[in-house]
Amino acid sequence: MFRSAACGYKPASPVICAPGEAAIKDVSIQAMRRAVYFLNLLVGTIFLAGCETMPQGIHQARVEMVQHIAAEPAGDYFIGRRYYKADFKFWGYIRRPGQPWSTAQLVMLNEKEKLAPDRERLEFGSDNNYEYKLYGSFSGQTVYEPASNGFYPEFILKGYELISTNPGPIFRSQIQGRPTPTELRYTVEKPE
Repeated sequence: MFRSAACGYKPASPVICAPGEAAIKDVSIQAMRRAVYFLNLLVGTIFLAGCETMPQGIHQARVEMVQHIAAEPAGDYFIGRRYYKADFKFWGYIRRPGQPWSTAQLVMLNEKEKLAPDRERLEFGSDNNYEYKLYGSFSGQTVYEPASNGFYPEFILKGYELISTNPGPIFRSQIQGRPTPTELRYTVEKPE
């Protein structure tokens, strides 16, 4: 233990030094604790503000979408979201009414009975991210898609109705901000 005779150290008394000598100033521990607490609070607030996971508008759109899905009547139809990628041949995601998008399947369309909406207009991919009410059925077969080297269920399209040209976000890239098409060109996202 260090003892300084010059500072008049006594175990039970405060440190008192002669004028001009260096000494630790008497600072209350409570004041130091308060300063550290507020500094931690300030730093934490700054970091947490930067970690917002979803902008308010997108959060509201997702809440509305969940409510809309819950209100969908049961029936002999499907809900489809067009997912266009120039290098891929799949059509998009299809789910049953009342089911969340996380249960949707990426499908290949069989258009022998009815052409897909964009193909009917000869504007391929122009309906990317549009939401449709689809009539038809799954054939039980899978179809090979060469760009992804994957097999996807075949959906036989018999009809459709446009639900929305600007539906709520279902992909992580839509929720966290839009990366450039080049960044997502060969990425196949899954709905959340």
